[in-house]
Amino acid sequence: MMEHATRVGNRLLAALPSADFALLAPHLRTVPLEHDAVLVRSGDRIDQLYFPCSGAVALIMDLPNGQTAATAVIGNDGAVGLLTALGPLRSPTTAVVRVAGTALQIPPARFQTALQRSPALRSLVQVLARAMMTQVQHVAACNALHSVEARLARWLLHIHDRTDGGDVLPLTQETLSELLGVRRTTVTHVVGALRTSRALKSSRRGHLEIDRQRLEVVACECYKVMHRRIDRIVSQDALRLLHAAPPPNDSMPPDFPFTKAES
Repeated sequence: MMEHATRVGNRLLAALPSADFALLAPHLRTVPLEHDAVLVRSGDRIDQLYFPCSGAVALIMDLPNGQTAATAVIGNDGAVGLLTALGPLRSPTTAVVRVAGTALQIPPARFQTALQRSPALRSLVQVLARAMMTQVQHVAACNALHSVEARLARWLLHIHDRTDGGDVLPLTQETLSELLGVRRTTVTHVVGALRTSRALKSSRRGHLEIDRQRLEVVACECYKVMHRRIDRIVSQDALRLLHAAPPPNDSMPPDFPFTKAES
């Protein structure tokens, strides 16, 4: 275990060799992730990177007709805004805090500077890109093939995996509608069905109390497949890539594939 792992709540940062983490450490700031806070809106310039240590952030795709749908949920196994490693970009999605927590925040320019010196950080970006692509692809397939009830159960399990507040999730019906890309009336029907099956113990305003074991029965197979694959990427592939990377250096290799962010 790395020396810094016990004091870094984000799994990706904790996997970094100490010398590489030290390139980021002076510029990381612990910030609260407040419930319903918007970290970045779709189309806006990404001006901060967030590495969640606790809580859950949903990435929401905003469609021209006003509808929304979630494409991913990020917890301490990921990061928000790391696409800036590919160059100065505008966010393709809106990142909204759905379960409060904390994160380590760093400006993109600071991260880019460290990235140029650290093969391990470049490996970290690869790990995150693979994990995010896996989640987005599975979500797309699940949305096309499975019932709203199964999809809601999957989202609730993904969010529960990334929280430490027990079996009560601070989610409103409006939030569930946003996650699923369906009308509130559909959400009301689906929540009622989950209560009938006792996968939801209660659904008082703004909070859902889940029965995890029953919820796993209702969820489609996508949940377990996604959970297993993403955990393997973050846990095993991260360690393999990061430990294989040479120590940080002061020069950029000739084939460095990323573009330095604008200051």
